[in-house]
Amino acid sequence: MFNHKIDDRIALKILELRDAEEVFHLTDGNREHLRQWLPWVDGTVSVEQTKNFIKSSLEQFADNNGFNLGIVYGNKIAGCIGVHSIDWNNRKTSIGYWIGEEYQGKGIMTSSCRGLINYIFNDLHLNRVEIRAAVFNSKSRAVPERLNFTNEGTVRQAEWLYDHYVDHVVYGMLNKDWDCKGREKNA
Repeated sequence: MFNHKIDDRIALKILELRDAEEVFHLTDGNREHLRQWLPWVDGTVSVEQTKNFIKSSLEQFADNNGFNLGIVYGNKIAGCIGVHSIDWNNRKTSIGYWIGEEYQGKGIMTSSCRGLINYIFNDLHLNRVEIRAAVFNSKSRAVPERLNFTNEGTVRQAEWLYDHYVDHVVYGMLNKDWDCKGREKNA
């Protein structure tokens, strides 16, 4: 199975059925934190639902059409990061991510995104990666901004979030503009 070491602290691993309980408990323990920006949280109320998500993710991986990874920090899953469906004709994809509140502020997500984007460009040989984040989700938006993605504009009312629409900022990175280190601004 896919396992990618980012640094001495962080690794990315393909989600497997045996991870379902840990991922569910991380989700459940961060429900209020995650609910602010993720529309699937209220619908995830059991380990079985998390297993079903992982099963569909493994099918997606087997079909060579994206995948979902656990972000391992200190031998625990701290969050998830995923490659959404891959448009092989146009050699592009998008990524999404979330992390438990207790793991924020440690550089975990930026490092995970950098490692995943290196993989996308160097191993999958894609040309474009996109990240979308809600306009007011400053922590999620900070990741592509630190990695020097281009802010390509705002999609109005892009997502229904429980009882209201949220606008998304679209960030893009092209393979030719990525320096394989994903250097942060002012680094």
